Amino acid sequence: MTFEAGKAGEAAMWQLVQRYTGRVGYRRGVKSEGLSASPPVIDCSGWTALLLTQALQAENAAASRTIFTADSIEALHVWSDRIIHEIGHRTGFILEGAEVTADALARCATIGLKMGEPAWAANHPRPRGITHIVQVVRRPDDGAPFVSEAFGGSVAPGISLTPLTEWLARSQPSVLANEIWAVDAFRMAS
Repeated sequence: MTFEAGKAGEAAMWQLVQRYTGRVGYRRGVKSEGLSASPPVIDCSGWTALLLTQALQAENAAASRTIFTADSIEALHVWSDRIIHEIGHRTGFILEGAEVTADALARCATIGLKMGEPAWAANHPRPRGITHIVQVVRRPDDGAPFVSEAFGGSVAPGISLTPLTEWLARSQPSVLANEIWAVDAFRMAS
């Protein structure tokens, strides 16, 4: 049986997106505890882990039973490459390269990308070379897909929200280089 993201999980992620988008900066290596800093900061894997944790816990609460085990949720509190690895390993499902399209993605897919070979990753070998991770979220009113990510760079760093089709268009170099992978945390339902 495949579990698809439900209203509770989608609403939990959207609530976080609405609360933090444009209000939180980016700092590599900082997880959800950075949201309490002044000014608040977080990195890509910390943000994705927070979104997924809140979503899976909301699904458990809405069902009044354990759909997602504590072990599965805890496995998401790692670096970007490990999040993709853990979800892919636990579900047996992963899309790669040209398979990553708007039509093929799970409703609330988690997407990992290899973005160059940064010096900071040299001491931490990463499966597939993944150095960035993003989360597909859905607007509750109409189900429109967006990509939520924490990113630092020359553009305004921090948590941003981009329509999925626009984000995929910008990510075509990763698709063409076969350096993008997508998984579905909601398939970890027990």
